[in-house]
Amino acid sequence: MRCPKCGHLEDKVIDSRLARSGYVIRRRRSCQQCDNRFTTYEEVVKPSLKVVKRDGRHEELNRKKLGSGIERACEKRPISMEQIEKMVDGIIEEIESEFESEAPSSIIGQKVMDRLEIMDEIAFVRFASVYRRFKDVNQFMNAVKGIIGQR
Repeated sequence: MRCPKCGHLEDKVIDSRLARSGYVIRRRRSCQQCDNRFTTYEEVVKPSLKVVKRDGRHEELNRKKLGSGIERACEKRPISMEQIEKMVDGIIEEIESEFESEAPSSIIGQKVMDRLEIMDEIAFVRFASVYRRFKDVNQFMNAVKGIIGQR
C-alpha cells in the first residue's frame, strides 16, 4: 500500500479490526520510511447484480432507486429514514444471497411488499397499487379487503 504522505510502498500493519458488521476489515498501517500512520479498509468486491425488468430489460440493482420507491410509499407515514434504510439493506442482502447475477424485479417487489405489509398497511397499499399496476378500483379494493381479511 502506497503511503499517502511520502509515496513509499512498504508499510507495516499495526492493527486489524472488523468493521461494518464483519463485511470490512479496517487496518492501521505505518509507513516504513516516514513513520506516517494511515488507515485502510479491505472488503470483498461483489459482482454487480442485474435486475430483470418486466419487459425483459436488464438494469443494475440500484440501491437509491429501491429506497426512493419505498420512501414514496411511506410519505407522511410514521416510518423513519432509519427504518427504510434497514429495509433496503435487508432486501439487498437477501437478493445478493439468493441470486448470483440476475434477479427478477418481481421478487424484489414482493420482498418490499412483504416488509411494508408488516410495517405499515397504508404504505403497503400505496406500493402495491404502483407495483401491481391496478387496472381499476375493484383490483385496488380487493387488495385492501385482503389486508382487512388478515386482521
